[in-house]
Amino acid sequence: MGKITGFLEFARLQEAAEPAAERVRHYREFMVHLDDAQARQQGARCMDCGIPFCHNGCPVNNIIPDWNDLVYRDRWREAIEVLHATNNFPEFTGRICPAPCEAACTLNINTDAVGIKSIEHAIIDKAWAEGWVKPQPAARKTGKRVAVVGSGPSGLACAQQLARAGHAVTVFEKNDRIGGLLRYGIPDFKLDKTLIDRRVGQLKAEGVEFRTGVAVTSDFPGMVCNLSTGTMPASKLLKSFDAVVLAGGSEVPRDLPIPGRELKGVHFAMEFLPLQNRVVAGDSLPNQLRATGKHVVVIGGGDTGSDCVGTSHRQGAASVTQFELMPKPPEHENRLLTWPYWPVKLRTSSSHDEGGQRDWSVTTKAFNDDGHGNVKSLTCARVAWVKDRVTGRMTMEEVPGSTFEVKADLVLLAMGFVHPVAQMLKAFDVATDERGNARATTEGDSAYQSSRERVFVAGDMRRGQSLVVWAIREGRQAARAVDAFLMGASDLPR
Repeated sequence: MGKITGFLEFARLQEAAEPAAERVRHYREFMVHLDDAQARQQGARCMDCGIPFCHNGCPVNNIIPDWNDLVYRDRWREAIEVLHATNNFPEFTGRICPAPCEAACTLNINTDAVGIKSIEHAIIDKAWAEGWVKPQPAARKTGKRVAVVGSGPSGLACAQQLARAGHAVTVFEKNDRIGGLLRYGIPDFKLDKTLIDRRVGQLKAEGVEFRTGVAVTSDFPGMVCNLSTGTMPASKLLKSFDAVVLAGGSEVPRDLPIPGRELKGVHFAMEFLPLQNRVVAGDSLPNQLRATGKHVVVIGGGDTGSDCVGTSHRQGAASVTQFELMPKPPEHENRLLTWPYWPVKLRTSSSHDEGGQRDWSVTTKAFNDDGHGNVKSLTCARVAWVKDRVTGRMTMEEVPGSTFEVKADLVLLAMGFVHPVAQMLKAFDVATDERGNARATTEGDSAYQSSRERVFVAGDMRRGQSLVVWAIREGRQAARAVDAFLMGASDLPR
């Protein structure tokens, strides 16, 4: 694949980015995809490695060596066909996926991995620019109707696959715009929302119907379907559709129930991030929660915390500090021990490059009151992680005498999400697992089927908080399961 000696001749090339001092002044995307010549050279680095571990590293099992080779040979139109064969929305993953495929790249054993994500980004952007991405409406209709609840990456992928199989698909979204957490969870500087609108246009042309502002609820006496008030009883969906797919997100955030939690200025990340996305989209929000001029503390070291950091910079925070409970990871993994698996190592996002402070092994003990019901500071302490002699598990112990205080006008809790909204699952009387997710297997004749007949589940609603690329995979596989359930067999790819 690629050039036989390419991995020896060419170094890995990172995508260019607008300087931090300039990009913090706006909310536009600031990464620039590789040009054609650069992408061809990076594709040349792909090895003829025999067993391409990148396939299994990628949740959607992208056929990576093939489209790397096609780009190297300047056969871009064939490259997008191969890419689309496994991934409905490479413009999303090419921008925001952490690229587990690159961790599994054979080159990554002892040198820099092939820049798979940057090549994917270049392929799909070129395909849209050249007009190669077109609607693919089904040649025949099946007469079957499917409702998809949730319009995030899982719901959109599921809807597109089912529509292409000939089913009449309606997507229900509780928010005013399509996209789920793609729309209101990911900042615009990481994912321009016109990319979502463009795909929605394609899905509409393929026959998918979208209904926004509609919350699916439990039944109660006298309730009727009323789209104008944004309600749809679960029983109505089950009566009106041959199958229902629940593809909502894992939206219940992990809380921090410590003294002072009730103070003004302590918020979940998802009370903060969506508001800025709405403003960028043109909404007027007079009471928008903003970081402007404030000392911001972000609790949680993952992607959501990083998004809070970047948004706070752009809003003009006085200072930004991010705390993580776990120890600081090593800057470089031991590749001979971790390859081809996803390694635990220090990851610095573009938002971190823009400024602020990061600290690890820090626990927050209390939020302190300024005397008027507002948060003024945090009481924190250092912790040490030690192995329990009996269980062998790592346990947290506070370091004696390590207590300290940090000034804060705004605290953002970004510690992850624990499970989907329970009301949705209760509305359909769907059984849950021990974590509160919808219970369903991924294999066999009952794949992605919930405990309720004709109700399927996919994405974060089934597997819990995860990546966009995992959501796309689950949406595609759930679509195949629904198609097989309705038709007795399915030609849809897994």
